[in-house]
Amino acid sequence: MDGRDALGALAKVAGRGFAIKAGAVGAVGFLIFLLLVGIFGAGIGGKAYADSCGGRGTPGVDLGDDGEGTAQNPGGANYRDDQIANAKIIDKVAADGGLSGRATLVALMTALQESTLLNLDHGDLDSIGLFQQRPSQGWGTKEQIMKPTYSAGMFLFGADPKSTRGIHGLTDIQGWQTMPLGDAAQKVQASAHPELYAGQEDAARQIAEQAGIDLDRKGEAGAGTEDPADDAANGDDQTDGPEECYTDGAGSGTPGKPGQPFHDGDAPWPHQVENPRSTAEAIKWARNEAENGSGEWYRACLAFVAKVYGWNFSGVPYAIDHYKEMPPALKHDKDRNPPPGALMYWDTGSRAGHVAVYLGGGKIASNDIVRPGYIDVVDATDIETKWGATYLGWAPPYFPKGG
Repeated sequence: MDGRDALGALAKVAGRGFAIKAGAVGAVGFLIFLLLVGIFGAGIGGKAYADSCGGRGTPGVDLGDDGEGTAQNPGGANYRDDQIANAKIIDKVAADGGLSGRATLVALMTALQESTLLNLDHGDLDSIGLFQQRPSQGWGTKEQIMKPTYSAGMFLFGADPKSTRGIHGLTDIQGWQTMPLGDAAQKVQASAHPELYAGQEDAARQIAEQAGIDLDRKGEAGAGTEDPADDAANGDDQTDGPEECYTDGAGSGTPGKPGQPFHDGDAPWPHQVENPRSTAEAIKWARNEAENGSGEWYRACLAFVAKVYGWNFSGVPYAIDHYKEMPPALKHDKDRNPPPGALMYWDTGSRAGHVAVYLGGGKIASNDIVRPGYIDVVDATDIETKWGATYLGWAPPYFPKGG
């Protein structure tokens, strides 16, 4: 009998008594139940592919580059504070992705059931993290899954919504917006005991209230939050493309066409660009990682480019956001003449996007393009020609939130 079976048997003996009432969160029985779930919560079933590369949308997600990853103790003194902090992280990932409060609610219910909404470093088989995701099933490395921002992003958005391969999240599920909350959770988790998710709704709502989360928040059109028929009725038949989203950059040089080669530009970094490593040191480090590095960079492009310049983390969850939040004067939209050491950005068709370090001579250091999880030196045009991504532009290596 595995952890799920044991929990299912326990649930049958106790009937529906495990449905949690808002006023009984501190009760001993509830704590015991949560501990059992934390210990026995199973990983996520279904076949997945860790090397889900190929096609538009690869590498899919780049989440959790926020310096987090500390394991939490269900019996710790800060138990409730940790739950509330994790709830806020989940809601921020949902809100940043344009998702409604309903998506946050489903995610909170799921995390309560799987891990008691704590960042566990253990579970059934190799399950870990808030959602008990399994590295062996392609949800990411242990280090990635232990970062709440990353694990929440994977639950909500999956690895690649444009592909039939790889991990799929809540927004990949047709009709998730209107199906019962517990059913939506089950579609992602593939649990042996799907009936248990619904019982977490009251607890999830109470934690959301304590965390100041608006579960009635509307989602943004085109973000997978509304019924497709409603979008069509409103005339929103497609999401904004890169032209609409990233027009605030002044740009420089003459934009080229997709697939055209990149050439070295000559633009000194502005005074505010300061990093632990110089440009020359960063390029040397990136090349060495391509030659001798380990496979730790699976879907971690933003984490990689921050590390190239000597930071432990970038402070921003998504590559797309890193470019979008760049000061307008530093962005060079569509310019195919980046200086060596520049950061180059692409819209991959997914929430995260992609970023790589330009090495000069038309080459970049990029993760996942040749070997999943590894860095390789490739032509900068490969992101367009092999992944079908849209080049957004380049910017200096500016990490104002790095640490």
